[in-house]
Amino acid sequence: MHAYFVNNKEIAWAHAGLPGMCVPLPRRQPLRAYPHALAAPAEPSRIAWKRTKTTDRRIYDAVLDHRLQPGTKLKEVALADAFGSNRGVVRKVLTRLAYDRLVALRPNRGAVVAIPSVEEGRDLFAARRAAEAAIVEAVTRNIARAELKELRALAESEREAYRCGEVRKGLKLSLKFHRQLAAIAGNGVLAEFLDQLIARTPLVVLAYRGRGADRTCSIDEHIEIIDAIATGNVAKAVAAMTSHLESLEGQLDLSDATETSTDLFALFAADGD
Repeated sequence: MHAYFVNNKEIAWAHAGLPGMCVPLPRRQPLRAYPHALAAPAEPSRIAWKRTKTTDRRIYDAVLDHRLQPGTKLKEVALADAFGSNRGVVRKVLTRLAYDRLVALRPNRGAVVAIPSVEEGRDLFAARRAAEAAIVEAVTRNIARAELKELRALAESEREAYRCGEVRKGLKLSLKFHRQLAAIAGNGVLAEFLDQLIARTPLVVLAYRGRGADRTCSIDEHIEIIDAIATGNVAKAVAAMTSHLESLEGQLDLSDATETSTDLFALFAADGD
């Protein structure tokens, strides 16, 4: 008997006993009776993409609303289990977040939530002052009455969230306030740049927040910014935003004292032993 494969189906033939003649044997059971012969279908790319996006967004949001502290270890297995995903998806997400400077990838030690340096913290707030001054200037010159009304409603929602003790919701609305101003300004490149800066700000706040400092934006200062914009006075509006960001930075300990080093030679030479 000889077996041949046609279109992945096994067909058996047996010689009928006469030279050059053979007859087909009865057909075997269909191939579906042998599940081990079938490869598992690959997960559709659309579903894989959705899982990656969901994992990315949830880690990103956890950084923004202060649930992930700088230096927190991001273990691939634990994250994969938490998100019902796999390590490949988690690794891809961590690599992308590292590109955004929200995650630090350490060779042979895994990933951690990024710990920004003091210098990086100073640079970040300097960049925000420059970017948001330009945004507020554009907004003050061009804002429509309906947009101003939306800003006030947003500030009131933010105030209510903090009043009710809903800190996470309040933080999200605080960030939305700054993003909404960027959207009204109408400069897409500037808005994208600000979004990157805003994402990194919570890590600086958590890493260098002073004792007794508030981790939230001041609601009153947001309202003062809106009031200044409503007057149409560009200088006043820019000054209100600059003062707001300086107030937030002032709550942090970004002094050089946090990074002082010890002069080992001077230390041990003084002993004389």
